[in-house]
Amino acid sequence: MSVGHGRFAVLMAGGLLAAAVTTAMKSREPAPEADAGIGLNGGATYVGEAVCMACHTVQDNQFIHTRHAHVFHLNPRGEREKLSCEACHGPGSNHLKDPANPANHGSLVGFTREWGTPVALQVRMCLTCHQGGQRTFWAGSPHAINDLSCSDCHNPMAQFSASGLVRKASINETCLSCHRQQRAEFSRRSHMPVLEGKLSCVDCHNPHGSTTRSLLKADSINETCYQCHADKRGPFLWEHAPVRDNCLNCHEPHGSNHERLLQVARPFLCQQCHGNAAFHQSNLYNAGQLVGGGAAVSSRVLASSCQNCHSQIHGSNDPAGTRFQR
Repeated sequence: MSVGHGRFAVLMAGGLLAAAVTTAMKSREPAPEADAGIGLNGGATYVGEAVCMACHTVQDNQFIHTRHAHVFHLNPRGEREKLSCEACHGPGSNHLKDPANPANHGSLVGFTREWGTPVALQVRMCLTCHQGGQRTFWAGSPHAINDLSCSDCHNPMAQFSASGLVRKASINETCLSCHRQQRAEFSRRSHMPVLEGKLSCVDCHNPHGSTTRSLLKADSINETCYQCHADKRGPFLWEHAPVRDNCLNCHEPHGSNHERLLQVARPFLCQQCHGNAAFHQSNLYNAGQLVGGGAAVSSRVLASSCQNCHSQIHGSNDPAGTRFQR
Protein backbone atom coordinates (compact mmCIF):
# COMPACT_ATOMS: atom_id res chain seq x y z
CA MET A 1 0.00 0.00 0.00
CA SER A 2 1.36 3.43 -0.89
CA VAL A 3 1.77 6.25 1.60
CA GLY A 4 -1.13 8.08 0.03
CA HIS A 5 -3.41 5.06 0.31
CA GLY A 6 -2.34 4.55 3.94
CA ARG A 7 -3.21 8.15 4.74
CA PHE A 8 -6.57 7.78 2.98
CA ALA A 9 -7.33 4.61 4.96
CA VAL A 10 -6.66 6.37 8.26
CA LEU A 11 -8.88 9.27 7.28
CA MET A 12 -11.66 6.90 6.22
CA ALA A 13 -11.36 5.05 9.52
CA GLY A 14 -11.78 8.36 11.32
CA GLY A 15 -14.86 9.17 9.26
CA LEU A 16 -16.48 5.78 9.84
CA LEU A 17 -15.94 6.15 13.55
CA ALA A 18 -17.46 9.63 13.73
CA ALA A 19 -20.87 8.41 14.86
CA ALA A 20 -19.39 6.12 17.47
CA VAL A 21 -17.16 8.92 18.74
CA THR A 22 -20.06 11.33 19.04
CA THR A 23 -22.09 8.82 21.02
CA ALA A 24 -19.12 7.98 23.27
CA MET A 25 -18.37 11.63 23.98
CA LYS A 26 -21.98 12.36 24.90
CA SER A 27 -22.25 9.40 27.23
CA ARG A 28 -18.89 9.88 28.91
CA GLU A 29 -18.24 12.94 31.06
CA PRO A 30 -14.62 13.89 31.79
CA ALA A 31 -13.32 12.47 35.06
CA PRO A 32 -13.11 15.31 37.61
CA GLU A 33 -9.47 14.64 38.53
CA ALA A 34 -8.28 13.41 35.12
CA ASP A 35 -6.45 16.51 33.90
CA ALA A 36 -5.62 18.16 37.19
CA GLY A 37 -2.22 19.78 36.90
CA ILE A 38 -1.33 18.06 33.63
CA GLY A 39 -1.83 20.95 31.23
CA LEU A 40 -3.51 19.17 28.30
CA ASN A 41 -5.22 21.07 25.49
CA GLY A 42 -8.44 22.56 26.70
CA GLY A 43 -11.82 21.57 25.32
CA ALA A 44 -10.97 17.94 24.51
CA THR A 45 -13.33 15.21 25.66
CA TYR A 46 -12.93 11.50 26.29
CA VAL A 47 -13.89 9.02 23.59
CA GLY A 48 -13.35 5.72 25.34
CA GLU A 49 -10.92 2.84 24.92
CA ALA A 50 -13.01 1.08 22.27
CA VAL A 51 -12.61 4.00 19.90
CA CYS A 52 -8.83 4.02 20.38
CA MET A 53 -8.56 0.29 19.76
CA ALA A 54 -10.43 0.54 16.47
CA CYS A 55 -7.24 1.95 14.92
CA HIS A 56 -4.53 0.95 17.37
CA THR A 57 -4.99 -2.83 17.33
CA VAL A 58 -1.26 -3.60 17.34
CA GLN A 59 -0.73 -1.45 20.42
CA ASP A 60 -3.73 -3.09 22.06
CA ASN A 61 -2.32 -6.59 21.52
CA GLN A 62 0.92 -5.54 23.20
CA PHE A 63 -0.70 -3.52 25.96
CA ILE A 64 -3.11 -6.17 27.27
CA HIS A 65 -0.21 -8.19 28.72
CA THR A 66 1.16 -5.36 30.87
CA ARG A 67 0.55 -4.51 34.50
CA HIS A 68 -0.95 -1.19 33.44
CA ALA A 69 -3.66 -2.99 31.49
CA HIS A 70 -4.41 -5.33 34.38
CA VAL A 71 -4.78 -2.41 36.77
CA PHE A 72 -6.87 -0.29 34.42
CA HIS A 73 -9.19 -3.13 33.41
CA LEU A 74 -9.44 -5.27 36.53
CA ASN A 75 -8.81 -3.04 39.52
CA PRO A 76 -8.81 0.69 38.73
CA ARG A 77 -8.16 2.86 41.76
CA GLY A 78 -10.30 5.75 40.56
CA GLU A 79 -12.09 7.36 37.68
CA ARG A 80 -8.82 8.28 36.01
CA GLU A 81 -7.56 4.70 35.73
CA LYS A 82 -10.89 3.56 34.31
CA LEU A 83 -10.12 5.69 31.25
CA SER A 84 -7.36 3.21 30.22
CA CYS A 85 -5.60 4.72 27.17
CA GLU A 86 -6.77 8.24 27.92
CA ALA A 87 -5.63 7.98 31.54
CA CYS A 88 -2.08 8.49 30.25
CA HIS A 89 -2.49 10.03 26.79
CA GLY A 90 -5.27 12.46 27.68
CA PRO A 91 -8.68 12.99 26.06
CA GLY A 92 -8.72 11.90 22.43
CA SER A 93 -11.46 13.91 20.73
CA ASN A 94 -9.08 16.48 19.21
CA HIS A 95 -6.81 13.73 17.94
CA LEU A 96 -9.72 12.15 16.05
CA LYS A 97 -10.39 15.32 14.09
CA ASP A 98 -7.31 14.68 11.93
CA PRO A 99 -5.43 11.59 13.20
CA ALA A 100 -3.06 11.41 10.19
CA ASN A 101 -1.81 14.97 10.57
CA PRO A 102 1.53 15.14 12.45
CA ALA A 103 0.76 18.72 13.38
CA ASN A 104 -2.12 17.36 15.46
CA HIS A 105 0.19 15.35 17.71
CA GLY A 106 -0.01 17.99 20.40
CA SER A 107 -3.59 16.97 21.11
CA LEU A 108 -2.31 13.88 22.96
CA VAL A 109 0.55 13.17 25.33
CA GLY A 110 3.07 10.96 23.50
CA PHE A 111 5.76 8.99 25.31
CA THR A 112 8.43 8.94 22.62
CA ARG A 113 11.04 11.49 21.63
CA GLU A 114 9.63 11.56 18.09
CA TRP A 115 6.11 12.49 19.20
CA GLY A 116 7.22 15.86 20.51
CA THR A 117 5.57 16.03 23.93
CA PRO A 118 7.90 17.91 26.32
CA VAL A 119 9.79 15.60 28.67
CA ALA A 120 8.55 17.53 31.70
CA LEU A 121 4.94 16.86 30.67
CA GLN A 122 5.63 13.16 30.05
CA VAL A 123 7.20 12.77 33.49
CA ARG A 124 4.45 14.77 35.17
CA MET A 125 1.86 12.48 33.62
CA CYS A 126 3.63 9.37 34.96
CA LEU A 127 4.09 10.89 38.41
CA THR A 128 0.37 11.47 38.80
CA CYS A 129 0.25 7.76 39.73
CA HIS A 130 3.88 6.83 40.37
CA GLN A 131 4.80 9.44 42.94
CA GLY A 132 6.49 9.00 46.28
CA GLY A 133 8.35 5.87 47.33
CA GLN A 134 11.44 5.29 45.21
CA ARG A 135 10.59 8.35 43.12
CA THR A 136 10.63 10.79 46.05
CA PHE A 137 13.94 12.30 44.95
CA TRP A 138 13.36 12.26 41.19
CA ALA A 139 13.40 16.07 40.96
CA GLY A 140 17.03 17.14 40.96
CA SER A 141 18.40 13.65 40.32
CA PRO A 142 21.09 13.19 37.61
CA HIS A 143 18.60 11.52 35.28
CA ALA A 144 16.08 14.34 35.68
CA ILE A 145 18.75 17.02 35.23
CA ASN A 146 19.84 15.35 31.98
CA ASP A 147 16.25 15.57 30.68
CA LEU A 148 15.50 11.85 30.71
CA SER A 149 11.89 10.79 30.42
CA CYS A 150 10.39 7.76 32.14
CA SER A 151 9.86 6.23 28.70
CA ASP A 152 13.59 6.44 27.94
CA CYS A 153 14.01 3.50 30.32
CA HIS A 154 10.50 2.04 30.51
CA ASN A 155 8.02 0.85 27.91
CA PRO A 156 4.57 1.08 29.50
CA MET A 157 2.90 -0.33 26.39
CA ALA A 158 4.63 -3.72 26.09
CA GLN A 159 5.95 -6.49 28.34
CA PHE A 160 9.56 -6.79 27.16
CA SER A 161 11.04 -7.56 30.59
CA ALA A 162 10.27 -9.82 33.53
CA SER A 163 9.58 -6.84 35.79
CA GLY A 164 9.43 -3.07 35.79
CA LEU A 165 8.26 -2.71 32.15
CA VAL A 166 11.80 -1.66 31.21
CA ARG A 167 12.75 -1.22 27.56
CA LYS A 168 15.26 -4.09 27.44
CA ALA A 169 15.04 -7.71 28.55
CA SER A 170 16.53 -6.87 31.95
CA ILE A 171 17.25 -3.93 34.22
CA ASN A 172 20.99 -4.35 33.67
CA GLU A 173 20.69 -4.23 29.88
CA THR A 174 18.53 -1.13 30.14
CA CYS A 175 21.05 0.70 32.33
CA LEU A 176 24.09 -0.42 30.36
CA SER A 177 22.61 0.78 27.06
CA CYS A 178 23.59 4.29 28.24
CA HIS A 179 26.32 3.60 30.80
CA ARG A 180 28.93 2.21 28.40
CA GLN A 181 31.85 2.96 30.74
CA GLN A 182 30.34 0.73 33.41
CA ARG A 183 29.71 -2.01 30.85
CA ALA A 184 33.42 -1.98 30.02
CA GLU A 185 34.33 -2.11 33.71
CA PHE A 186 32.09 -5.13 34.27
CA SER A 187 34.04 -6.91 31.53
CA ARG A 188 37.33 -6.71 33.43
CA ARG A 189 38.76 -9.87 34.97
CA SER A 190 37.70 -8.97 38.52
CA HIS A 191 34.18 -7.56 38.51
CA MET A 192 30.81 -7.50 40.17
CA PRO A 193 28.68 -10.37 38.74
CA VAL A 194 26.30 -8.05 36.93
CA LEU A 195 26.75 -9.40 33.40
CA GLU A 196 26.21 -12.91 34.80
CA GLY A 197 22.82 -11.83 36.17
CA LYS A 198 23.70 -12.49 39.82
CA LEU A 199 23.53 -8.80 40.69
CA SER A 200 21.43 -5.94 39.40
CA CYS A 201 22.29 -2.27 39.04
CA VAL A 202 19.34 -1.44 41.30
CA ASP A 203 20.76 -3.57 44.11
CA CYS A 204 23.12 -0.65 44.76
CA HIS A 205 21.54 2.29 42.90
CA ASN A 206 18.11 3.90 42.78
CA PRO A 207 17.77 5.23 39.21
CA HIS A 208 14.79 7.38 40.21
CA GLY A 209 16.82 9.53 42.59
CA SER A 210 18.40 9.42 46.03
CA THR A 211 20.11 11.65 48.57
CA THR A 212 23.56 10.62 47.34
CA ARG A 213 25.56 11.85 44.36
CA SER A 214 25.81 8.42 42.73
CA LEU A 215 22.13 7.51 43.20
CA LEU A 216 23.08 4.99 45.89
CA LYS A 217 20.25 3.31 47.75
CA ALA A 218 22.04 3.67 51.10
CA ASP A 219 23.26 6.88 52.71
CA SER A 220 26.91 6.37 51.78
CA ILE A 221 29.24 4.18 49.73
CA ASN A 222 30.27 2.16 52.79
CA GLU A 223 26.68 1.57 53.89
CA THR A 224 25.89 0.35 50.38
CA CYS A 225 28.82 -2.10 50.43
CA TYR A 226 27.94 -3.35 53.91
CA GLN A 227 24.57 -4.58 52.67
CA CYS A 228 26.45 -7.55 51.22
CA HIS A 229 29.84 -7.34 52.95
CA ALA A 230 28.53 -7.24 56.51
CA ASP A 231 31.70 -8.79 57.92
CA LYS A 232 33.57 -5.61 56.97
CA ARG A 233 31.19 -3.32 58.87
CA GLY A 234 32.68 -3.67 62.35
CA PRO A 235 32.85 -2.13 64.87
CA PHE A 236 36.48 -3.16 65.29
CA LEU A 237 38.81 -2.71 68.22
CA TRP A 238 41.54 -1.80 65.74
CA GLU A 239 40.18 0.09 62.73
CA HIS A 240 41.94 0.71 59.43
CA ALA A 241 41.40 4.40 58.69
CA PRO A 242 40.99 4.22 54.88
CA VAL A 243 38.50 1.37 55.28
CA ARG A 244 36.35 3.33 57.68
CA ASP A 245 36.59 6.41 55.44
CA ASN A 246 35.57 4.92 52.08
CA CYS A 247 35.71 1.46 50.52
CA LEU A 248 36.65 3.11 47.20
CA ASN A 249 39.98 4.22 48.65
CA CYS A 250 41.19 0.73 47.75
CA HIS A 251 38.50 -0.87 45.56
CA GLU A 252 36.80 -0.14 42.25
CA PRO A 253 33.01 -0.50 42.56
CA HIS A 254 32.30 -2.13 39.19
CA GLY A 255 35.39 -3.92 37.93
CA SER A 256 39.17 -3.96 37.91
CA ASN A 257 42.02 -5.80 36.21
CA HIS A 258 43.49 -6.43 39.65
CA GLU A 259 42.26 -9.06 42.10
CA ARG A 260 39.40 -8.31 44.48
CA LEU A 261 38.43 -5.15 42.58
CA LEU A 262 41.58 -3.40 43.85
CA GLN A 263 42.54 -0.09 42.26
CA VAL A 264 46.24 -1.02 42.23
CA ALA A 265 47.99 -4.37 42.66
CA ARG A 266 49.40 -5.22 46.07
CA PRO A 267 51.84 -4.31 47.61
CA PHE A 268 51.86 -1.14 45.50
CA LEU A 269 48.38 -0.22 46.73
CA CYS A 270 49.57 -0.34 50.34
CA GLN A 271 52.67 1.71 49.52
CA GLN A 272 50.49 4.65 48.51
CA CYS A 273 50.07 5.29 52.24
CA HIS A 274 52.76 3.15 53.89
CA GLY A 275 55.94 4.41 52.29
CA ASN A 276 57.69 6.48 54.94
CA ALA A 277 57.65 4.42 58.10
CA ALA A 278 60.11 2.25 59.97
CA PHE A 279 61.12 -1.30 59.10
CA HIS A 280 60.05 -2.86 55.81
CA GLN A 281 57.29 -0.31 55.17
CA SER A 282 59.91 2.13 53.95
CA ASN A 283 61.13 -0.23 51.23
CA LEU A 284 59.90 0.63 47.75
CA TYR A 285 58.79 -2.58 46.05
CA ASN A 286 58.64 -2.75 42.27
CA ALA A 287 58.06 -5.11 39.37
CA GLY A 288 61.74 -6.12 39.34
CA GLN A 289 61.18 -8.00 42.59
CA LEU A 290 58.60 -10.36 41.08
CA VAL A 291 59.43 -13.86 39.85
CA GLY A 292 62.09 -13.60 37.16
CA GLY A 293 63.73 -10.62 38.75
CA GLY A 294 66.84 -12.52 39.70
CA ALA A 295 68.39 -11.99 43.11
CA ALA A 296 66.06 -9.06 43.81
CA VAL A 297 62.97 -11.27 44.15
CA SER A 298 61.08 -10.44 47.35
CA SER A 299 58.53 -12.63 49.09
CA ARG A 300 56.62 -9.49 50.01
CA VAL A 301 55.73 -8.91 46.36
CA LEU A 302 54.46 -12.47 45.80
CA ALA A 303 51.03 -14.00 46.42
CA SER A 304 49.04 -11.85 48.87
CA SER A 305 52.03 -9.61 49.60
CA CYS A 306 51.31 -7.41 52.62
CA GLN A 307 48.32 -9.55 53.56
CA ASN A 308 50.49 -12.62 54.02
CA CYS A 309 51.01 -11.16 57.48
CA HIS A 310 48.45 -8.37 57.81
CA SER A 311 45.51 -10.66 57.06
CA GLN A 312 42.82 -8.65 58.90
CA ILE A 313 43.36 -5.55 56.81
CA HIS A 314 39.75 -4.34 57.16
CA GLY A 315 40.00 -4.32 60.97
CA SER A 316 40.79 -6.55 63.92
CA ASN A 317 39.13 -7.31 67.24
CA ASP A 318 42.09 -9.17 68.69
CA PRO A 319 43.85 -7.44 71.60
CA ALA A 320 47.12 -8.00 69.77
CA GLY A 321 45.75 -6.94 66.40
CA THR A 322 47.07 -3.41 66.32
CA ARG A 323 48.93 -4.22 63.08
CA PHE A 324 45.96 -6.18 61.68
CA GLN A 325 47.93 -9.43 61.86
CA ARG A 326 45.17 -11.39 63.59
